[in-house]
Parts: sequence; structure tokens; C-alpha cells
Amino acid sequence: MEIIRDEAELQAILQREPGALIVFGEPTCGVDNAVTPRLEALVAARFPKLFMGYIDCQSAGDLCAQEGVYALPVVRVYFEGRRFAERVRLLGLDELAEEIARPYGLMFDE
Repeated sequence: MEIIRDEAELQAILQREPGALIVFGEPTCGVDNAVTPRLEALVAARFPKLFMGYIDCQSAGDLCAQEGVYALPVVRVYFEGRRFAERVRLLGLDELAEEIARPYGLMFDE
């Protein structure tokens, strides 16, 4: 998982990567600490071509504010630079996986 530090870096990733899962969190967030490793495992197992990035809202607060992120954690999935899905706080990973499986399959011919 790549650390994203500013808006320019985020926009470059969204332009470069056909699919991206971005986690907005912070190290002191208990839910973030519990969910992020599970998200990494899910992406590695089921969506290996999906780029995964992490934005630490403690150190990149301006970026999180620009993106309208005020509650943590937030998970956003993008395809072709457009936001496809968003989950805030309590994340149903199985539901998220089901939601992105079809567009992922179409995007990456799987």
C-alpha cells in the first residue's frame, strides 16, 4: 500500500491507475487499525490489479479536508479516475467486495 501525501499525488494516481482503492485514516483510529490490514488482504486475494493507497489524515489534514473526509476511516474505490464506491466508518468488507467485483472484472478482463 502506497502512502499518499498531497492532492497532486492523489490526482496523479487516479489518472495513472485504471482502478484504485484509497483509505483515508489515521494511526490512532482503532477502526482504521482493525480494517486496513483486512482490506489489504482482500485486495491482494481478490483484486490484485487494484492500486491501494493510504492517506494519513493526521499528517495530511488539508488533503482530507479538500476531499471532504471528516469521519474516519473512509474507503473510496475509483475506476478510470471516477469515484465508484465509498464506505465510511463501519465497513462491510464482503459487501464492498461484491460491489466492486463486477466493474473490476470488466476493467481487468477477469
